[in-house]
Amino acid sequence: MTVPPGRRERKKAATRQKIADTALRLFLERGYEAVGIREVAAEADVAVTTLFSHFASKEALVFEQDQDFEQRLTQAVTGRAPDEPLLPALRREIHALVRHCTADGAAPIWHMIEASPALREYEESMRLRHAESLAAAIAADPGLSRTTTACRTIARFVIDAYALAREAADPEAAVDEIFRMIEAAWEVASPARRA
Repeated sequence: MTVPPGRRERKKAATRQKIADTALRLFLERGYEAVGIREVAAEADVAVTTLFSHFASKEALVFEQDQDFEQRLTQAVTGRAPDEPLLPALRREIHALVRHCTADGAAPIWHMIEASPALREYEESMRLRHAESLAAAIAADPGLSRTTTACRTIARFVIDAYALAREAADPEAAVDEIFRMIEAAWEVASPARRA
């Protein structure tokens, strides 16, 4: 049984969400580059230090669910049933992430990201970090027995699947198509195939 968060945790989460929502609204209204951190803090009615206690950078305000996405990906590996194969669990999670990021209202956010070199660079570094976390989770599973290189490669493929599918005309079909290729690569990397 999970313990519900206490009052302090709920208040911190609400403040964090208020800051993120305020930042996104201002960025979409006036443009990412035109809005400063002080403006976001003032509009959210928090001190700049409070903003930075929740977000490490201005770019992090746009990707406010970054840590949650990373945890969800690693949890797809570590939290799956003992007899569940890896790739169906990851496919399910990527489908869920793609649905979230292609939902109504997401397009203006992605246009803003594409228009900003700073946001594109931040997204790329975030994706690399997610891939490394995912690779570590895969490598730590004794039942998967793949080389470090294979784990890192598959993790990168999975993260790229998310990015590529998000941009596709039919994101759901794109995830399935990409995962067929990932499954083939995973099979090629199996210890039985290497022997």
